[in-house]
Amino acid sequence: MAEFAIAPPPVPVVPVEGEAGGFPVRRILCVGRNYAAHAREMGADSREPPFFFTKPADAIVTPGRDPAYPPRTKNLHHEIELVVAIGAAGRDVSPGDALALVFGYAVGVDLTRRDLQNAAKDKGHPWDAGKAFDDSAPISAIRRGNQPPAGRIWISVNGTVRQEGQVADMIWNVAEIVAEASKLWTLAPGDLIYTGTPEGVGPLVPGDVVEGEVEGVGRIGFTVAP
Repeated sequence: MAEFAIAPPPVPVVPVEGEAGGFPVRRILCVGRNYAAHAREMGADSREPPFFFTKPADAIVTPGRDPAYPPRTKNLHHEIELVVAIGAAGRDVSPGDALALVFGYAVGVDLTRRDLQNAAKDKGHPWDAGKAFDDSAPISAIRRGNQPPAGRIWISVNGTVRQEGQVADMIWNVAEIVAEASKLWTLAPGDLIYTGTPEGVGPLVPGDVVEGEVEGVGRIGFTVAP
């Protein structure tokens, strides 16, 4: 057994619906601007190839735990997303073969320090501080199955629906996203892909009660902690 100079960090684990065993998270890939209305909302208006950014695995917030409001921001935003859980390795796969890599699906929220993201964009800097922070990736339990949903996706804050759309409205569908990601990275079991968000992103403050759903996949709920 290998010796470590310090104790290794725990592996983040997402529950799997109806099963005792969990899904160990290897890394998190996220797709930007994958719904046309949200792309326009953020200043773009074309079917550009999907682009990706990443979050650390320990950004995951599993069901039953509330994400903390992060430091150094005055403009934390919610982004409801379909999450693809990868269960088989693949590199440079075609869209026709991509769904064979899928373990299942979950509901996720990409929390974003929008003020820090916008400041980074203005300077041509990376987005890491705006996207890849502690507790920035709440997620529901994973539902097994590789056929992607196409129904309603929505999120509410304190009972008011803010984002609503159809997964079928994604500019790049699940198979295309997985295939494109596999051309940039060798995908492996434990990878999660957050697939983009509909229009209507908006701010959160401590104490806000957040609920969301992807039809056919599941629901997510949490309260923003101080």
